[in-house]
Formats: sequence, C-alpha cells, structure tokens
Amino acid sequence: MKEFWKILKKYAAPYKGCMIWAVVLNILSAVFNIFSFTLIIPILNILFKTDTTVYEFIPWDADLPTKDIALNNAYYYVTELIGNYGASMTLLLLGVFLGVMTLLKTSCYFGSSAVMIPLRTGIVRDLRVQVYNKVLSLPMGFFSQQKKGDIIARMSGDVAQIEYTITSSLDMLIKNPILILFYFATLLITSWQLTLFTVTVVPLMAWGMSALGKKLKSDSLEAQSKWSETMSQLDETLGGLRIIKAFIAEDKMKDRFLNTCNEHKRAVSRVATRQAAAHPVSEFLGTCMIMIVLWFGGTLILGDKSPIDASSFIFYMVILYSVLGPLKEFSRAGYNIPQGMASVERVDKIMNAVNNIKDPVKPEPLKDFEDCIEFKGVSFRYEDDKEVLRDIDVKIPKGKMVAFVGQSGSGKSTLVDLIPRYHDVCGGSVNIDGVDIRNHRVKDLRSMIGNVNQEAILFNDTIFNNIAFGVEGATMEQVIAAAKIANAHDFIMEKEDGYNTNIGDRGAKLSGGQRQRISIARAILKNPPILILDEATSALDTESEKIVQEALDRLTGSRTTIAIAHRLSTIKNADEICVMHEGRIVERGKHEELLALNGYYKRLNDMQAL
Repeated sequence: MKEFWKILKKYAAPYKGCMIWAVVLNILSAVFNIFSFTLIIPILNILFKTDTTVYEFIPWDADLPTKDIALNNAYYYVTELIGNYGASMTLLLLGVFLGVMTLLKTSCYFGSSAVMIPLRTGIVRDLRVQVYNKVLSLPMGFFSQQKKGDIIARMSGDVAQIEYTITSSLDMLIKNPILILFYFATLLITSWQLTLFTVTVVPLMAWGMSALGKKLKSDSLEAQSKWSETMSQLDETLGGLRIIKAFIAEDKMKDRFLNTCNEHKRAVSRVATRQAAAHPVSEFLGTCMIMIVLWFGGTLILGDKSPIDASSFIFYMVILYSVLGPLKEFSRAGYNIPQGMASVERVDKIMNAVNNIKDPVKPEPLKDFEDCIEFKGVSFRYEDDKEVLRDIDVKIPKGKMVAFVGQSGSGKSTLVDLIPRYHDVCGGSVNIDGVDIRNHRVKDLRSMIGNVNQEAILFNDTIFNNIAFGVEGATMEQVIAAAKIANAHDFIMEKEDGYNTNIGDRGAKLSGGQRQRISIARAILKNPPILILDEATSALDTESEKIVQEALDRLTGSRTTIAIAHRLSTIKNADEICVMHEGRIVERGKHEELLALNGYYKRLNDMQAL
C-alpha cells in the first residue's frame, strides 16, 4: 500500500478540493443515513405496540447522558404525535420524514461521487500526458531496446487499468472509511456488548478477502505483459503488411497472433477468476457474520437481563448489515489496488527511465556556427555491447561537405547521430567551434541542425503543416518559397487542396520522391547552418533521384553538410569522403584520390559500376 499512497500523493495533489468536498458530502450522507434508520425503532414500536412507557420531556441541560436525553425526548415527541393525531397519521409522518432523510442521503451520495469524477479523469489525463512527455524526452537509445507496441500498450492499456482499479478505488477509500466509522460509532452507542462480540468476528471476513488478493498483482503483471506482446505484433503486422502479402505469410502471421492472443486470454482468465470469486466469497462471509451476531443478540434478548430491546436489536442489525457494504467495497479496493499497481509498475519503467542526454548546469551559449565540427578520439558503444566506433578523428570545416561511406553496420549513422546528441560519446568528444557539444543546451544545438533522412518522416497532417513543422509562425509565402527550392511546389499545386492537402499516415498519399521533397522543403524552411543527409536518395528511382538531387544541391550549396551515402554518385563532389569499416575510418580523401588508393572505396565504386 505504500506504493499506492505515493502514487496518490504524486498525482492527486492538484485535486485536493475534490477530495475535501467528497469527504464533507460522504459525512453528510452517513449522518442522514443513520438518522433515517433510527426511525425504524419508533415505527416498529407503533406497529407492534411493544413500548407502553409513558415518556416525560427532559430538559436538554439535565444531568443525564446526552444519548438518554435524546432518545427519551424523541420518544416523547412520537407519543405526543400519536396522542394528537393518532397512530396511523404518526406512522405516515414518520414515513415522510424517512423519505426526506433518504433523499438527502442519496443526494449527498451522488454529490460525493460526482465531485470525484474530475479527479479520476484528471489523474488519467495527467498520467498520459506525463508518459507522452517522458517518451519525447528520452534518448534514441531507449527506443532501440523497446518495442513500439509495448510502449503504446503501456500508454493505453496500463493507464486505462490504473483508471479502472486505482482511481475508482480512491472513491471507495474516501467514502467507505467514513461510513464504517459512523456506522461503527452507532453500533457502539446502540449496544457496546453486541459490538464487542461483532468485532471478534470481522477479522474472519478480512482474512478471506486478503487470501484472494495475494497473487492478483503477479497475475495482472503477466496479463499486461501479454497484452503488450499482442500490441507489438499488431504494430509489426501493420508496418510489414506489404511483405506479409508478398511472401504469402498471412497464415503464419494468423497463427502467431492467435498464439499470443491465447496466452493473453489465459492470463486474463486467471485474473478474472479471482475477481469473480471476490463477490460470492465476501457475500458468504458477510452472511456468516450476520448469522453469528443474530444468534448471539437473539440469545441476549431471550434472556432475562437483555441490554437491548427487540426494536433496538432490529435497528442494530440494519446498521450492521449496512456496514457490510462499505466493508466489502473496502476489501474490494484491497484486491483491486494490487492489480492496478501492476500497471503502475509497467508505466513506471518508462517514467523512471534514465535520460543520459542532459543539459549542463551552466550551458555555454551557441548562437552561431563559425569554424568547424570536429570529432576528437571518439569512441562509442551501446549498452552492454561491443564498441561500434573507435578512435574517430574528423574535422568538418564550415561550408564544406564531408561524406561517410561504407558497408552496412560500419558505424556511419551512429557517428552522425552523435552530432545532434541522439547519443553521447563514450570516449573522446564532438566539438563545435572548439567547444564540446555537451557544454551546450540540447535545444540550442539541435536548432542549428537540419535532417533529411532515407525514410522521409512525415505526419498525418497537411502539406503546409509538414513543411512548417518545428518552425514557429511560418507564413504561407515562406512555405511556398521553401517548396519551390525543393522542387515540390508544382506537384503540390496539382493536388485538389494544394498546401492544405492531408498526406495520410506517414505520407502514404504521396510517392517516395514527393515525400522526400517535402522533407527537403522542411529542412530548407528551418534554414540550419549544419545539414545532415542520411542516404536521402537511396530509396528513389532514377528520375525521382535526379529531381531530389537538384533540390539537395540547392539546399547544401551554402551549408556545412554531413552526408551518409550508399550511392557514391551522390557524393562524388564532396570536399572529403571518409570510408568506414568496422567502426573505424580506414580511408579518406576526394573521390579521385580514393579511387587511386585502390582500396575499400575502389571496391565499393567497382561494385556499383557493375
């Protein structure tokens, strides 16, 4: 339960007002409920004529217990009503008063639940927003070790589970202790002897419910884990649908997904079985308690010296039966919370993930790029993995284009990812104008860098918003100018809605060349002094490559450019070409110089010529 209270303290603090109102309204609901039940005693006395005592009014300041004065005067007013209006009319008046008390009780009960709705929905919204913001802040290395479907499952299924189990339990934890406290006080006032006996029976019920909840958290963890696997497979299927159909692998994927769903079904069934057992078990234990107290109280009344009369005993049993409801709900919260904490544990794996890409305490300003980018003795490894880069020394002067080539897995993309600090070096340093980039704010650093990737990463939005992405206050004139430089304006204007055309999920409504030109237009509009091209034309046909290459030439003309290329034809004119092999730079120079070396670069060139 410590973890639960920590979660409440963390997320419920902004909603203190809701909780205060919930407490006040629940107290009123309990008071009105008890008052309505107290009317049972005079109603029974009138119906069965069991009370023949003649009551005299006792002043409220008399030297007697307040309970005795209140009971005596209540019975006095009832007998006065019977004397003046008759038993039938008195019974009707008591019934009307009972209805009014019940109306007040149910109104307060509704109000206490209604004021908790903003808290419940607010906590879930805050949690989703915090998880989303955390995902955005985490370094790229985190996502190389996580399944995208698993992250989605934690943001959807687990957060929904937290709403269902924890925030709904919060309502119970505010309301039920108040009801139990007031009902228990009423039981003590009515008969402390019966209440003392009842207290000895209650632990039996608590033990029965705790036995059910012990394994619920571990079962829930397994169920949520299986749900994550299901979401991951769905994400893979949607992303690889073209390949699945091309290789006629539909049946294989169906079987794979069916197996995962069956595992999830079995895990959920175990949780649901325990949940389903909770109500009948609590119902049975509650009935056993009522039966035992009924036997004990009946024995007292049948005796000669009973501390309680028959009408008061019936009232006592009504209150005792009423206290069972809050006790059951309280116990239900006790086994719901472990189930929700399993989801909290999974969400916390994202929330507590360490972000090693941090801003320095006293960042140095980075207003402009003046001289060069320099890799000095850089080495890098992913977590618990061998070195990907070793002893990299490269200098990229301002206004020049430096290209990195080599076979897949040689470390080209990893090296370039160090410049915007998607990862941090494990050894050595990356400097801009002689200052380690780790001494600058990440936001300042990345504001100076533009990216055009092999896969044009676009969003399900309009062409205008995709080009203006990340540039605050961009005007239509600026977007059109960027699109013209990127050779994109003509095909955009052919669309029915022009720049307001929605391009679909990941730009699905555009061709590969069109997507890439939108991506280039986005980089042009940002107008960064440093440009990173990551195989920007490798996925295009010859005609599209020519159009995109023209746009890239315009983009790179006055900028410092770092290019990763498989097609050597796109970087023939680079000021320096670095050939990478197994994490090292093995050759460097201009195109003709590298061909003359007759080494790695020459072999790459000859293979592409073939």
